Amino acid sequence: MDRSKKVIFVSHCILNQNTVVYPLARAEGAYRDIVTELMNNGIGIHQLPCPEYRYLGLKREPMTKEQYETKDFRRLNKGIAADAVGIIKEYISSGYNVLGIIGINESPTCSINGEKGIFMEELLCCLSEEDIKLRLIDVPSDYYDSVRGESFIKALCDFIE
Repeated sequence: MDRSKKVIFVSHCILNQNTVVYPLARAEGAYRDIVTELMNNGIGIHQLPCPEYRYLGLKREPMTKEQYETKDFRRLNKGIAADAVGIIKEYISSGYNVLGIIGINESPTCSINGEKGIFMEELLCCLSEEDIKLRLIDVPSDYYDSVRGESFIKALCDFIE
């Protein structure tokens, strides 16, 4: 079977809400509607690591960006970002169309729009250093899978076209 050669990078919790701080999960597992839309369009999904999970594990408390802003956490995010950019470069050099990155609005690590999360700051900095420009979109903070999200799914459809 031929590959579409289309791939999108997504924040970890889009495919695995089990890593989200309790009680902030907004889906049982993956964001089914988002994943279905990407799959229906033949788009490969590359899951970015969750820096919060890597740093503090599953039993962590909700924290703000300011609370996460430590030298160790920043260093962890720089390393994850550098790895992700290496993967993005490999896709591009192999002729793939990297459609962009989907972040999580208002996340202390993965927010793209408004105040950027720590991981996205580092990832966008690494991409800029490599002169790689990608399209960016955030899952809104009021998105709930199969309940409130129709407007985001429409925006996602426009984003991936």
